[in-house]
Amino acid sequence: MENCGKREGVRRTPTEGEGKGVMDKVEMVGEEGEGGREGASKQKKRKVGRREEEARRATNETTTRRTHDDGDENIIINPQFDNGLNNWSGRGCNISIHYSIGDGKILPIQGKFFASATDRAQSYNGIQQELTGRVKPKLAYDVTALVRIFGNNVTSADLQATLWVQLPDQRQQYIAIAKLVSDKEWMKLKGKFLLNSVPSRVVIFLEGPPSGIDILLNVLVVNHAAKLPPSPPPVVKNVAFGVNIVKNSDLNDSLYGWFSLGPCSMSVATGSPLLLPPIARESLGHDELLSGYYIHVYNRTDTWMGPAQMITDRLKLFVTYQVSAWVRVGIGATIPQLVNVAIGVDNQWVNGGQVEIANEKWYEIVGSFRIEKQPSNVMVYVQGPSSGVDLMVAGLQIFPVNRRARFKYLQVQTDKIRKRDVILKFSGNSSDFASALLKIVQTQNSFPIGSCISRSNIENEDFVDFFVRNFNWATFANELNWDWTEPEQGIFNYKDADKMLELCERHNIDVRGHSIFWEVEYTIPLWVRLLNKNDLMIAIQNRLTGLLLQYKGKFKHYDVNNEMLHGSFFLNRVGKDIRSYMFKMAHQLDPSAFLFVNEYHVEDGRDTRSAPEKYMEHILDLQDQGAPIEGIGVQGHVDSPVGPVVASALDKLGILGLPIWFTELDVSSINEYVRADDLEVMLREAFAHPAVDGIMLWGFWELYMWRDNAHLVNAEGDVNEAGKRFLQLKKEWLSHFHSQINDHGEFRFRGFHGTYIVEIDTHSKKISKAFLVDKGSSPLVVNIDLSGVDRARGAKEHRDILRITTADLHLVWCSEVRVSGFEPFVPRTRRSLRAETL
Repeated sequence: MENCGKREGVRRTPTEGEGKGVMDKVEMVGEEGEGGREGASKQKKRKVGRREEEARRATNETTTRRTHDDGDENIIINPQFDNGLNNWSGRGCNISIHYSIGDGKILPIQGKFFASATDRAQSYNGIQQELTGRVKPKLAYDVTALVRIFGNNVTSADLQATLWVQLPDQRQQYIAIAKLVSDKEWMKLKGKFLLNSVPSRVVIFLEGPPSGIDILLNVLVVNHAAKLPPSPPPVVKNVAFGVNIVKNSDLNDSLYGWFSLGPCSMSVATGSPLLLPPIARESLGHDELLSGYYIHVYNRTDTWMGPAQMITDRLKLFVTYQVSAWVRVGIGATIPQLVNVAIGVDNQWVNGGQVEIANEKWYEIVGSFRIEKQPSNVMVYVQGPSSGVDLMVAGLQIFPVNRRARFKYLQVQTDKIRKRDVILKFSGNSSDFASALLKIVQTQNSFPIGSCISRSNIENEDFVDFFVRNFNWATFANELNWDWTEPEQGIFNYKDADKMLELCERHNIDVRGHSIFWEVEYTIPLWVRLLNKNDLMIAIQNRLTGLLLQYKGKFKHYDVNNEMLHGSFFLNRVGKDIRSYMFKMAHQLDPSAFLFVNEYHVEDGRDTRSAPEKYMEHILDLQDQGAPIEGIGVQGHVDSPVGPVVASALDKLGILGLPIWFTELDVSSINEYVRADDLEVMLREAFAHPAVDGIMLWGFWELYMWRDNAHLVNAEGDVNEAGKRFLQLKKEWLSHFHSQINDHGEFRFRGFHGTYIVEIDTHSKKISKAFLVDKGSSPLVVNIDLSGVDRARGAKEHRDILRITTADLHLVWCSEVRVSGFEPFVPRTRRSLRAETL
């Protein structure tokens, strides 16, 4: 899956005035333009269309909005060109001011003037204004512009607002603020940005269309973003959890309620499975007999033809629905066939689940969806097989999922696999036992929960503070990828990764190496794509040697060749053996690192290319070639997740016996409460599954996420509802106790794996001891001697650090160290647990 920061292209030739230095890619933020298209050819005479009127209204509101805070005023000077082109300049092109162009057909929709950027030879040429000294760090800014394109008989082209930033150390950043497809009407371009530190220079500019196309700008507004209240929690009443909303799903009333999509034929036949598909049974919690009837669709002349039903009035907003069905294809298919349950929401297509069928057996199809805006029409239909191939559908189910009921089950599972029985055995003067008060506090859960970070993030002290307080692992969003570390052949940039490693090492945070290679072609440096086979092989060897020797022992994991099920650049150019070679060489160069495969859409049923069965087959094939695969990466870019669907994928992958990590987890919803619910589903499912060894979030800070509406912390540092839910779960997964020593000189408890401090207060002593609880099936015994320590000495809060493994107990005595200064010993992975020498 595309990663943080990959939405922006790399500038290979800085234009005049940009300065020189290492370029820092920053992720795309903002939103696309609004409204549908209205072709210019339909306008016989110039008039303001519906979208232009909306753009005019929105920009008027933006330019006239003022508060008592001066920071909310527009920081663009001469925003409507009332003073000609003062404070504006061309970025590698010419600029002009106009009342109208195109024989009077193009007029400004706000004010009297607009500007054009002409004679553009490159896509990055455009109109610009310097903002140096007017942009404050760690403040979010809204950007709104009225824009369009003109000339060269082009009906549409990408148009983007970009911020160029030069930092005091001469590094450069290109922050893509907002992007839309302009189609020769005035459109509203709207986005948002934030700078993490004080820049040396800042320039905002428009770019994007191919050479020869003019960029027109009517008005540009940049002001401090207002802090908007979060969306209220959705109010959903009378949800019938587990009740199928598809009418006549059992076909006992023949085809009543169904219709054919397209000129194909349908009939009802018998012979389909009588039991619900397994994942549906897991969600519903009971077995239910099906009728044995199925819809047979024949005379299909296109892939989209199949059975359909309108479900508009049976859906509730913000409710997560699970999709389930049995599907099959007819005789005559010569290649595997794709079958998809699609949800047509007005003019949009929503993926309700996919499966690839390779024979004439019945297959389970599973998926999920949610609707967050009131639709006019919603239709469910089944499609996919090639023209001429018959399609059979049985027992289609669409039902609301009771997430809270599932959580109760997951809490029980979590208690089984993430906790251990502990016995604190006290020795010494037994007269102290009766009066002793115990306070047991878990200081950290040892389960790895991390996040991706970027070079620009770590310049923001607020970001760093949240990161080091709440995560114990890190992944670099882009800074280890080949196109970052060697953007041009022989020109290396390890400075950014070095700086980020320094931060993580300072805070005892382990790091995943993402990634050595990336199989998807557009992610690969251009110079690599242009190499012949022999030179490409040399470049691959140099990449492995250079990176892994540079950071030998620094990265605990490596994603060796990212997304091999979704790309095939190295496979096609070098041959099948190249993939196993990458793993073998990586292991040879750094044997201490766990080597991972990494894929997306493994856990949600929405992509047959990376279905769990395909992923398993892929891993086994690599292992047969000798690839030392030691971990399975499931990225986890998920929408409207359903627990049993996720768990089913993990169950299948778990058969391979390799540790599974969620490597890039994020969820997206405009409503923070719904986003929080989705995040809780994914975190609980992962934490309750015995095959999962770690979770990495794909960011947490607004404007520095790969997906919009996925953040946990707003741009200026406020923790939103999703972030609060995350922190609540982390708190839930810590064990704390207040009690006394029993008559046998013991205290027993069951607690989460991790580091603890026990404080013992008797009538004569007060001491604190720290110990570690790791994985193990038998109770862990911790011996604590209360004798020989007087109260005066104990008042200094001496601590005994008990480093305890499943094999033995090891005591390290640390005198006169404050509890508040304790840096806990935390094993991070299965390998580190085995290899730790105490």
